[in-house]
Amino acid sequence: QVQLVESGGGLVQPGGSLRLSCAASGFTFNTYAINWYRQAPGKERELVASITSLGGSKNYADSVKGRFTISRDNAKNTAYLQMNSLRPEDTAVYYCNVVFRYKDYWGQGTQVTVSS
Repeated sequence: QVQLVESGGGLVQPGGSLRLSCAASGFTFNTYAINWYRQAPGKERELVASITSLGGSKNYADSVKGRFTISRDNAKNTAYLQMNSLRPEDTAVYYCNVVFRYKDYWGQGTQVTVSS
């Protein structure tokens, strides 16, 4: 079965950096796009970044452009989200997502808190 496991979240000061990882299993990783979403308290889940199956195309929400970088290592079945210049408004639970056979699959999420 499809499994996505996020890691790498934590507490960081404004201006700091974190790298999130998403370890995937249960599907042919290198044939599917991967998405990162986030959900802040009281807000809807929003798409942060996407990467195509071979990494040739990446897209970002306007709010994170120039600060976040999505990448993947298909040999390791893992996707990453490098987050730099973090702001308090980036505080949220971050989720990895794949649409496999027309169904959304999600990881359990990893908490990112940006605070001094």
